[in-house]
Amino acid sequence: MPAHEKISALMTERIAAGDFPSAVYLVAQKKQIVFSDALGRAVLEPEHPATMDTIYDLASLTKPLITGLLCARLIELGELTLDSSLANYLGEFDRADKHSITVRQLLVHTSGLPAWRPLYVTSGGEREAVLGAIAAEPPEQPPGTRVVYSDLNFIVLGCLLERLTGKRLADLAQHEIFEPLDLKRTFFNPAAAMQTEVAACENGNAYERDMCELRSPRPSYSGWRSKLIWGEVHDGNAHFLGGAAGHAGLFSTALETALLANQFLANQSRLLTAETCGLFSTNMTAGLNEARSIAWQLAATKDSTAGPHLPPDAFGHTGFTGTSCWIDPHHDRVFVLLTNRTHVPTLPFANINSVRRQFHTLAVAAMSGS
Repeated sequence: MPAHEKISALMTERIAAGDFPSAVYLVAQKKQIVFSDALGRAVLEPEHPATMDTIYDLASLTKPLITGLLCARLIELGELTLDSSLANYLGEFDRADKHSITVRQLLVHTSGLPAWRPLYVTSGGEREAVLGAIAAEPPEQPPGTRVVYSDLNFIVLGCLLERLTGKRLADLAQHEIFEPLDLKRTFFNPAAAMQTEVAACENGNAYERDMCELRSPRPSYSGWRSKLIWGEVHDGNAHFLGGAAGHAGLFSTALETALLANQFLANQSRLLTAETCGLFSTNMTAGLNEARSIAWQLAATKDSTAGPHLPPDAFGHTGFTGTSCWIDPHHDRVFVLLTNRTHVPTLPFANINSVRRQFHTLAVAAMSGS
């Protein structure tokens, strides 16, 4: 069996095992698609097969592909400085326990902010109060001392981008990224008419509701969604924030995800300089518990989803809904795997990190002809 066919066989096997109902993958080198496939059902009922044009909720891939990219553009322009205090830009963080947090620390997840909070509760249900609610959270460790992957870091960065530019994040992404790259199937908040072209997610908010139930004290909240989440963002905080936030909300296809990923490669990018692209493969958390660059995790991180055959300075990210994107800057390679693992009949969702590692191992083998 040719090496790339082994990838499709792996995905078919995991679909049958119930890890996810659909998988679309794409591997590209120097802007050229080397191989790709679409398997399974994007929606279980009514049944819709997955195709290469299926649009997925990319979840946390929003962090690097939109927020990280927009921050990098402002850094190039001199409008944002990595090691400036966040309080210089956002007055809400001008307080004793937050004043030392820098923009860089948000981007590499060393700010000391907690990993997650139900902001639809802690803000009192007011979107305008979100920044204040995050700033009021007690720090979990001193800034710069430990990597703690946090949605709150990128929610704050999304707000920072809006404050600096005077534009809503979705509008900023449209003007600065989607239009210049001529992306037609990449956006926040898909139009209702496109619903049947989107892979479905969870049936209601059971997973997130369970997380809230485990918190002490238990928050009182009545806004849980009970219907099938299909064509709108899965993440509860992003939904509360209008469907477009710095940490989640982006929808795209495998092909257009790869086009976004190309913007982080020095030899391919149309939006960033080669010098700026070098930041994404630079370890900015040396000596800490993870290897992180601006908005990305590096393959040098122990047990990363890159697997053992991507170079240590390859960089990538995953999304809770079952998505992932890894980039090898040495070979100008992009690896995209989109699944909708949250679209299953019962909890818990499958941990698909081993599938992601196998995907990269098989893809590298296929690229090398072994």
